[in-house]
Amino acid sequence: MVPSDKIKVMLVDDSAVVRGFLSRILDEAEDTEVVASVVNGQQAVDMVDRYNPDIVILDIEMPVMDGITAVPKILQKKPDAKILMCSTLSTKNADISMKAMSLGAIDCIGKPTTAINIKNDTEFREAFLYKIRNIASPSGRGAGALARQSSAPSSGFVVKPKTNKDAPAHAMAPRPASALLPKRGGEIKLMAKAGLAAGSPKLLAVGSSTGGPQALFKFIGALEIPKIPVVITQHMPATFTKILASHIQQHTGVPTSEGEDGMKIEPGHVYVAPGGKHMLFEKGINGTYIKLDDGPAENFCKPAVDPMIRSLMEIYGNSFLTVILTGMGSDGMRACQDFVEKGGRVIAQDEASSVVWGMPGAVASAGICMEVLPLDEIGSYVKRMIF
Repeated sequence: MVPSDKIKVMLVDDSAVVRGFLSRILDEAEDTEVVASVVNGQQAVDMVDRYNPDIVILDIEMPVMDGITAVPKILQKKPDAKILMCSTLSTKNADISMKAMSLGAIDCIGKPTTAINIKNDTEFREAFLYKIRNIASPSGRGAGALARQSSAPSSGFVVKPKTNKDAPAHAMAPRPASALLPKRGGEIKLMAKAGLAAGSPKLLAVGSSTGGPQALFKFIGALEIPKIPVVITQHMPATFTKILASHIQQHTGVPTSEGEDGMKIEPGHVYVAPGGKHMLFEKGINGTYIKLDDGPAENFCKPAVDPMIRSLMEIYGNSFLTVILTGMGSDGMRACQDFVEKGGRVIAQDEASSVVWGMPGAVASAGICMEVLPLDEIGSYVKRMIF
């Protein structure tokens, strides 16, 4: 028998309706297949060796063994399994999903909860397949599949771009799929540091998506208590970003808040863009303040990294530092190109340590990074810059 080159998925959910819905999506796609469909975490643990899935779609609340208990047990038996939590968008499940990601799950998707959503949610289908393809094989099969998705969103939690005649063109028009894919296999060319801003940055801006929570825990933790403000856009929906901020503080000891309109940013504090809003900034008499924006999604994301960087440039010029961590798509690349043209400094996570080398790969392949580093080295490198 010729081995299948399809992405192998194990579904783990006690709801037959949800399993059936997800199975139909995966079976209808030409490059994915369901190799196992089970009703609880214990069955997933028992069968993961037998079916050897590339991805495990794992429900949170199940009888016998729940999702949070199953995550480390699955990874113990199959360390390279990519676990995607399937959660309703509640505060309780957001907290559990975040804990699951700290244990090794790499992302989460919002579970369809009504009959109407299950029958008609084409946006969910597109986002679900996009995420599956990229997570399963970010350097090969997933990238090839993405080339067929000209307008796939870069986050499993879909934000549909609004129609707004006053919005900039790049905020509305789908970009060619090829523009979303970083080049592979070639040598990354770094920026000459002589042409970049010197001195200690006044602020640190971070962009991340798939795999971002774990990367943020490690990166922010390595900074200890930073001497400058840190602002983060992580692709997540409302509810989840508040929980993410809480978990960053728990994991790192660094004071962290979900950004609020009118909040003053302070040194030694981390601010996470709230889901469903772009986090922008404005200069006040006594400092810099957060300004939340409900404008159109950019790069199919809201919050998005590009508007955050553009807003910071209006206040800080090139005197802040940008770090792009693991994530799908290319959000952040356009603003970073403008930033670097003005002497700004950009650092990207390398491919080997990224869950998905989309966002960091886009800036790295564009030749606009001063460094492309493993996740374990980025924190200490940035810490030395903040003198």
